[in-house]
Amino acid sequence: MKRSEAFFSIIQIPLDWAAIILAALTAYSVRFSGFALTIRPATSVVPFEQYINAAMLIGLAWLFIFAAYGLYSIGRPRRLLDEVGRAIGACTFGIMLAVLIIFFNREFFASRFIVLAAWGLAIFFVIFGRVILRAARRLLLRFGVGVHRVVIVGSGKNADILTREFAVHPSLGFRVEKVFSDFFDETRDEILKMRAEDKVDEIFFTKISAERAEIVELNNFASDLHLPLKYTSDPYAAETPLTDITSVAGVPVVEIKKTRLDGWGRIYKRLFDGVFSLFFLILFSPLLLIIALFVKLTSRGPAIFLNERIGEGGKVFHLFKFRTMYAEYSIGRQFPGSAEALEFEQKLIRERGIKAGPVYKIKNDPRATAVGKFLRKTSLDELPQLFNVLFGSMSLVGPRPHQPREVEKYERHHLKVLNIKPGITGMAQVSGRSDLEFEDEVWLDTYYVENWSLALDLYILLKTPFAVLGGRGSY
Repeated sequence: MKRSEAFFSIIQIPLDWAAIILAALTAYSVRFSGFALTIRPATSVVPFEQYINAAMLIGLAWLFIFAAYGLYSIGRPRRLLDEVGRAIGACTFGIMLAVLIIFFNREFFASRFIVLAAWGLAIFFVIFGRVILRAARRLLLRFGVGVHRVVIVGSGKNADILTREFAVHPSLGFRVEKVFSDFFDETRDEILKMRAEDKVDEIFFTKISAERAEIVELNNFASDLHLPLKYTSDPYAAETPLTDITSVAGVPVVEIKKTRLDGWGRIYKRLFDGVFSLFFLILFSPLLLIIALFVKLTSRGPAIFLNERIGEGGKVFHLFKFRTMYAEYSIGRQFPGSAEALEFEQKLIRERGIKAGPVYKIKNDPRATAVGKFLRKTSLDELPQLFNVLFGSMSLVGPRPHQPREVEKYERHHLKVLNIKPGITGMAQVSGRSDLEFEDEVWLDTYYVENWSLALDLYILLKTPFAVLGGRGSY
């Protein structure tokens, strides 16, 4: 751990406390200013000394909440959106604590505006402080302060990617000092020399599909030199099981979990999906009606199209979409006699298919209506899937749902994406949409399955509109 990393982690504590107090002071000043009092006179005025003393105590309690949310972890900073999500969650929990205190002390004050304003301002000031610290940290990294000097052992794709990324993005905090093709005796001697001269901080082992014995040998070597070892592997072959250790009759039992989305995580996600799917359905209801009307009036057939998809645990469900094709070409629940349509689709896949693997994609699909092409381009055809989320067959965020005939062609490692509910949007959708190769799509969705968090959901949801507006990978 670099000293700068410890400094930036520690300095966040007093800065967060100052941000909380500043939010409380600002909320108080706004509420009891002359302008605000003329608009809505206060039923009772809180003595400032009593208010600020309470704010300081509550601010200290908030710091423990921030710590519980992982906002003071020491090391390289996490992604900004992840930190924003944690800050919002911590401030929300903190304001709930303040509301409880107010509830049990009604004589203190009854200004709902101050509570809401302090909550919003605290989020803003805390995040603003974090942004300033990140900017300062990046500036220092550009001057070499706090940079991790690394040597890379191994050749191939992973080594090339890391070398390039570390060079192009100095804000990552790594500088490659040397690259070795493999862990030979010469490599060992050179690293020993660099360590003696204090020119290396970490070792990256990037050999794809490395044998366990190689990793153990290099790890022992790194341990002798007191150097951290990080290693990469083939993303499609690597097995990184999530484990939960319990005890049965004194015997340690290790359970290999399929996803982090378990227990309370599943409950949180379902509540999140239910609340926000209902909110979006109400918000977009005029747009849904307008689109349905356009689809119905411009071509024969129903406005809503039901398509069989495979969901969590391999179960079949019917996905709601706006119909984008002419009725005679549609293949779905409402069109049982679609043998000719299916045959024509297979012909199009052979002639215009642009995607390898079990999942197909047709460029310039002649079956699409004029309205349908626009809906596909903007992804508006997927809005009815909010009903799937509300009813529980889908989630707002998750792997892309595929058809039964596509899932039948899955290989074993592809089936991991069926461990959770599919989503309207997901890692694959915001990372390239249809431009991605199927294996890359599976790898991204598998990463999501194994590393789920509410902060990651928030990040994907915030990034989705930009992916859609970019129009990349939509046909």
